[in-house]
Amino acid sequence: MLDGAFAILFVAVALGTVLALLHLRPGRRPPPWQLGALHGLIAAAGLAALFLSLGGPPRGLTNGTAPFGEFAATLLVLALLAGLGILAMLYTARRPGLLIAVHAALAVTGFVILAAYVLAS
Repeated sequence: MLDGAFAILFVAVALGTVLALLHLRPGRRPPPWQLGALHGLIAAAGLAALFLSLGGPPRGLTNGTAPFGEFAATLLVLALLAGLGILAMLYTARRPGLLIAVHAALAVTGFVILAAYVLAS
């Protein structure tokens, strides 16, 4: 189950990368909202799968990565909240640039910690 959560979150990270590249292109029209919605739905599904898999048997006790799953889940929840903030800001006159950077930093950090947790066990 943990490997499945990791795979789903990998797809969400890949879509997030595409969104970032579309956001940074010259002549900047915003990326399609459908792509952002798909990114959010896949990420939420991956986070739900991660929560379900963390309830299983303990992992990483021998190599010191036991708490990495909870750390990754916490960072990914914060990234989800930042993503919802980005969505809310799209309907106001404010530009979400700084919040996009915070969202990306939290998500990438959480994903890297999750990768260490999954691959080290």
